[in-house]
Amino acid sequence: MLKLLRSLFALIVIALAAISLITSRSMETMAYTQFFLGALLLAMGLSELQEKRKGMAWFLFLVSGLTLIQSIFAFI
Repeated sequence: MLKLLRSLFALIVIALAAISLITSRSMETMAYTQFFLGALLLAMGLSELQEKRKGMAWFLFLVSGLTLIQSIFAFI
């Protein structure tokens, strides 16, 4: 289940990054890209936690939280 979520979020991030490179709407898609990147990092942290790698899991949770908070402020 987590592998599917990671793959889905990774594809969304890649698609949004490609869209922002191709078009001139990079500022409009940046918040969405960061939100899905934060979700990807959260899914990766949950995956690492299940594999008993707590150090990497907590690091991914921290980075995910910071990314999600920044994307929320970008939406505002």
